[in-house]
Amino acid sequence: MEFTQEELNRYNRQMMMEGWGLETQKKVKGSTVFIAGAGGLGSPVSIYLAVAGVGNIRICDFDSPDWSNLNRQILHNHNRIGTNKAVSAKQTLTELNPHINVEAFSDKIVAENVDEIVGNADLILDCMDNFPTRYLLNESAIRKKIPLVHGSIWGLDGRVTFIQSPETPCLQCYFPESPPKEVFPVLGATPGVIGTLQAMEALKYLAGIGKPLKGRLLVWSGNDMNFRTFRGFKDPDCPACGTNK
Repeated sequence: MEFTQEELNRYNRQMMMEGWGLETQKKVKGSTVFIAGAGGLGSPVSIYLAVAGVGNIRICDFDSPDWSNLNRQILHNHNRIGTNKAVSAKQTLTELNPHINVEAFSDKIVAENVDEIVGNADLILDCMDNFPTRYLLNESAIRKKIPLVHGSIWGLDGRVTFIQSPETPCLQCYFPESPPKEVFPVLGATPGVIGTLQAMEALKYLAGIGKPLKGRLLVWSGNDMNFRTFRGFKDPDCPACGTNK
């Protein structure tokens, strides 16, 4: 796998880190990620993975941006209102880094297509805003034996965890029931924080450096800038991964 001089210049500062270098950058370039959602969380996640040189990004969203999205969904602008979010995301990401491959999927994720849309991804990024779809992604990750990085937000608060079943609790072990669907408050900087943490977890995994949040749920309170980490436990009766199901 060869790099142009422009790519070497682009990734120079991260390749200076101990444990990174050219070989690690090749691993990152050869990786494929699936990002579910091109909204508040999907924006910082996809941007930071793209500029870090993740070679293949599959991003899915069936919706289109509206004015109420623009306080946080930085993949899009007012000129893209009415454009599919995944298509808009591809345009932004390829402008940021023309050396990567971005595939846009405008489908709604359902049980019948989730495995196909995830495709050959090495990792799933859960950037959704509803738990029924999150559960479908969780089940696909279990079937495909690939990790899933979960992120969720509310107002000034957020949560992140790295799921790799059967080694760790799955998403449904952490959140057994779906909360009611509703329009929730959010300050744009909140998904900026949580999405960036998701991107960090993804890049550590793809590069093979650092210690991921396996078996731990990070909870962030933006109100008092407090980070807390809670240990997760596998549920033997979990409908998704339980041994007693």
